[in-house]
Amino acid sequence: MESSGERSDPPPPTEAAEQYAEVDAARPGAEIDVASDPIAAELADEGAGASGDPPDRVLIEDDLRSNPRRRRVRLPVMLFVATCLSCFWVGIHQWLPPPTPSAEAEIGLRRLILRNGVDGLIYTAAVLGILLSHEMGHFLATVRYRIPASLPIFLPLPIQPIGTLGAVIAMDGSQADRKQLFDIGLAGPLAGLVVALPITIIGVQQIDFTQQANGVMAFDTPLLIRFMFAFYEVPGYQPGQMITTGHLNPFYMAGWVGLLITGLNMMPISQLDGGHVIYALFGKRAHWVARGFLLFAIIFVVFLGGIMWILMLVLVILIGADHPPTRNDNVPLGVFRTCLGYASLVIPFLCFPPGGLRVLGM
Repeated sequence: MESSGERSDPPPPTEAAEQYAEVDAARPGAEIDVASDPIAAELADEGAGASGDPPDRVLIEDDLRSNPRRRRVRLPVMLFVATCLSCFWVGIHQWLPPPTPSAEAEIGLRRLILRNGVDGLIYTAAVLGILLSHEMGHFLATVRYRIPASLPIFLPLPIQPIGTLGAVIAMDGSQADRKQLFDIGLAGPLAGLVVALPITIIGVQQIDFTQQANGVMAFDTPLLIRFMFAFYEVPGYQPGQMITTGHLNPFYMAGWVGLLITGLNMMPISQLDGGHVIYALFGKRAHWVARGFLLFAIIFVVFLGGIMWILMLVLVILIGADHPPTRNDNVPLGVFRTCLGYASLVIPFLCFPPGGLRVLGM
């Protein structure tokens, strides 16, 4: 049905509508009580106008919800650019700790850009593509379910070999029910893997262990990459061997970082992606899974040589092992989501490299 006549621009939202839109963005789907809500009451008075006739409740709700709270854009964009630069920086240094800045180092930097600039660009594009896919998986799921969330926030760190600490989005998970939380939590890792796997395969196919290569650092290989080495019959590969920096290429390194971040995020604890999944699967029983995993992580870090993961462990301890309840824990997942959730529990075993990386000779 079409309406005839000239359309006029809608009037600007009132101050009360703007205030209520910010509140309503944090509680999507909530019923608006005009009688008890002062801001809605103010809108009702404004809508009544001089005639004093009661306004249409639907019109009030439309006014309240037509002005969603604005997401911050400047900070995420700045951090994204900074992460691009930090990844390019470690890429041109071939994933080694950079030298101390000096006049001589600046001259060396120009040479590095000319010699390794293409590798730096490939690594930056590949690793940022994996991270962006992962976070956009989360973000689009929050948009679908109208869960308040920030834009993806990237975390640059140019002082270590991989150039980034990953990326995060901030969301109000208490507004999601059980099924929504499951979808939001698992959408990120699955989207990231869709991009990470072909990049990793390209990198694996470019490695030749028969060529002598020196390096000051070595990287452990997750189980999934070990399968790839065997499947593609990489020359000279010995099962279980670590990979030195001399054998690295930008595709492999970006894939390694992508799998590492995916494996870490899918750990079944706290409010990590894996924590969301196990809570959706097991409800409050997931607390025992998370506490058991935390105990194992402490033993691994303290007694089994996993000291490089100490900062991650401390962060999880500070956040807490237990996952908070959802808006509705009783919403059924269905057969497909349940099967997918159980299958996703193997992701940390496939993607996480327990040995991480180490400096050779130490």
